[in-house]
Amino acid sequence: MLVVSVDLSGPVVVVSARTRSRPQAGCTGCGTSSAWVHSRYVRHLADAALGGRPVRIDLSVRRLYCENSACPRVTFAEQVPGLTMRYQRRTPLLQHLVEAVGVVLAGRGGARMLRVLNIRLSRCTVLSQLMRVPLPPLVTPRVLGVDDFALYGDSYGTILVDAETRLPLTLWEGRDAEQLSRWLREHPGVEIACRDGSLTYRQGIADGAPEALQVSDRFHLWQGLSRRVQEIAAAHRGCLPEALPAPEQDEPAESGEPEPSSPDTPAIRHARRLFEAVHALTDTGRSYSSAARELGLDRRTVRKYARARTWHEVVRRPPRKPSTLDPYLDYLQQRWDEGEHSAKILHQELVNKGYLGHYQRVKMAVAPLRRGLPLDEPRERPPSPREAARWIITAPDRNGPQTTQRLRRLLEHCPELRRTHDLVRQFAAMLDTRDAAPLAHWIDQLSASGLAPLAGAAKALREDQHAVIQGITTPYNSGVNEGRITDVKLQKRIMAGRAGVPLLRHRVVLIAHLRRRYAEGAPTASR
Repeated sequence: MLVVSVDLSGPVVVVSARTRSRPQAGCTGCGTSSAWVHSRYVRHLADAALGGRPVRIDLSVRRLYCENSACPRVTFAEQVPGLTMRYQRRTPLLQHLVEAVGVVLAGRGGARMLRVLNIRLSRCTVLSQLMRVPLPPLVTPRVLGVDDFALYGDSYGTILVDAETRLPLTLWEGRDAEQLSRWLREHPGVEIACRDGSLTYRQGIADGAPEALQVSDRFHLWQGLSRRVQEIAAAHRGCLPEALPAPEQDEPAESGEPEPSSPDTPAIRHARRLFEAVHALTDTGRSYSSAARELGLDRRTVRKYARARTWHEVVRRPPRKPSTLDPYLDYLQQRWDEGEHSAKILHQELVNKGYLGHYQRVKMAVAPLRRGLPLDEPRERPPSPREAARWIITAPDRNGPQTTQRLRRLLEHCPELRRTHDLVRQFAAMLDTRDAAPLAHWIDQLSASGLAPLAGAAKALREDQHAVIQGITTPYNSGVNEGRITDVKLQKRIMAGRAGVPLLRHRVVLIAHLRRRYAEGAPTASR
């Protein structure tokens, strides 16, 4: 190729070039070499920016006759390796850049990034170039990971991952067994399949690859058990206040009636009135729905008040959380008694003592004193069912001293939670040691525990016991699936949730291979 001229005077760098006349070129139809020139024409190729300025290559190429009489093409245009491609007005370097930006940032974001690079393309063009990129050839994995993910609202999809290379294979909308079994029959050779406890995927794998070893993922096993523990804690929420430390001896005992010094606020009167009205109906055996219809309340509100032992538990204003001002409350009370009632001056005095909080917090703290009420001191609130479940499922050596003491008080008071805690720790020991020998006896203990959530878990585990044993004893798991699902969510957010399944599949698969290629240091493009 002979470069004729380079024009740097305009806003666009223009490179004029032409191919030589004598070399032979291969026919694009049959590959036969020919030097029989028909004519010439100029191709205008866009290239990557140079010095922040767009580049256009005006390339004069030959059109030649094909000397093979059997070839359906009469003439063909010669191609310059590394510079031209058929039906393309961009150089391979620029085309690869457009495709890579489209894979990483999708349409609108990719168009904006290319505009920064002085490449003017619309978002639709970026997406069309992205969808033209062929997917890597699919190789049947030895270890397959199967999991579901949320697509849009209540619509779910299925993603397949090679658990050994950690690369996504494909994804589709829906999570039915027939589609999974069809894919497995079309790609034979899967030896191990990692999945969650879904009955749908269990049937799909059994139908499509009956010889494959199914592994129930240990994370999903632990997650399912944690949900059952939370259900038990919610059913025994009346025991949760026992986790709090016993009140001081000089404090009055808690009762169903407010203390004489407690302020009679509208929130307290409202809570007491609803508490009495709800219990007047539910204590006689009325259902929550019936009581809700009669009182004109939501069923969940009736359930909350019916489960409460006293109106203190449902008062709208919960106990105040500790704050950075708590160490200075005694000083505030002392200065108030001395006659200093300016919140601004009190805040300045506290700043001199090391307080780093805002003036507004000091102003709100002294507000009760202006109404003749005592300072609002922090009080501990009972743990929620989710918090109590987290205490139970967390390893004892990872709980702090305060949490350990609260859990001990709770388990001493509630035998059902004590039984649940012991069973959870037995299953945790099986996961830690990868020993599934006690599994059958442990499932029997779940069934005989007398707790409906654990009995339901025992039934599900017994039906899938072989896969559960593999999940406990083998190193295979669905961790790579969860990582890929996180990546799917990221790509959905980048495209504002508007991507269809084909585009989402293209980006998820291609971006994983693109990251792998960059991580290995492979060249991305060449002239």
